[in-house]
Amino acid sequence: MAKCGRKPVLDQIKKSEILGVGCSRRTAAKYVGCAVSTIQNTATRDHEFAKDLYRAEQNAELGFMRNIQSAAKKTQYWRAAAWALERINPRDFAQRKPNTITVEQVRQLLTQFAEIVIEEVPVSKYRTRIIARLNAMAIGLGHPIITKVANHVS
Repeated sequence: MAKCGRKPVLDQIKKSEILGVGCSRRTAAKYVGCAVSTIQNTATRDHEFAKDLYRAEQNAELGFMRNIQSAAKKTQYWRAAAWALERINPRDFAQRKPNTITVEQVRQLLTQFAEIVIEEVPVSKYRTRIIARLNAMAIGLGHPIITKVANHVS
């Protein structure tokens, strides 16, 4: 029985081209003349293509990283090592604009402020509410206030 419906946008040739270009899905979509969503929708329907697409993307990324690592081994190409560190561990190695503070520094400030509240606010119910609000702010940053501070509220 013949299948009904429209012809798939991505035939085997286009799928092979997408898997072989070693670039982003956006660039691959432009290359074969389709939308990025077409690649995603095809991957959702075709599990084999999805698996091959994932493998191709990982292989491309690994190839780029191998090239960067190879260049970084040469002293004159130290910038390759610096570039890799900035992207692999931006918290420790990425350049920051002057007068910017990190999320960790904000968390430390909130913790110190909580300690001041504990020491200076005499009414327990007010301390508890203030600490809860500070902790909610810190949790919003992905870093709750140190448990020691929260335990000394009452």
